[in-house]
Amino acid sequence: MAVSKMASLVRLGGRVIRLNTSALRPCVVRAAGISTSKKNKDTVNLSDALVGQVKTQEQTEAAAEKNWISWGFSYESETKDNTVMHMTFFCSVTLCLVFGGFIWAYMPDYRMVDWAQREGYLELRRREAEGLPLIDPNLVSVDKFELPEDEELGDTEIII
Repeated sequence: MAVSKMASLVRLGGRVIRLNTSALRPCVVRAAGISTSKKNKDTVNLSDALVGQVKTQEQTEAAAEKNWISWGFSYESETKDNTVMHMTFFCSVTLCLVFGGFIWAYMPDYRMVDWAQREGYLELRRREAEGLPLIDPNLVSVDKFELPEDEELGDTEIII
């Protein structure tokens, strides 16, 4: 049973691969001839390289500079622009994100939040085992603080 299902899937896959995509080809061919630039000589193309003309060093450098797009760090030197870009991305990604994330993940609990939560659970477990209320109503002795009298409060709203 499983073998016949697998065989039918293989046959279906073979049919999908053999589909005729000739209807799509004319669109691709028509789109390939579209030029978006009005200046045809702004870029170096394959025909310039294949003509066999001997180019001088200055012409090669001029062509390389003509096609250089700056990263925004230096508009005068391509080498300086690339170097500063690589250093900036190295520092921001590797040092800040990777090492910063590592330090943040393994930093000790300096506010003792985990310790306080563990102590709270241990205290709740101890009180449940001894049959005591979970929160003692007389946690702070009444003798240690003074509450205002009703006359002193007057008509002040008390929200509990």
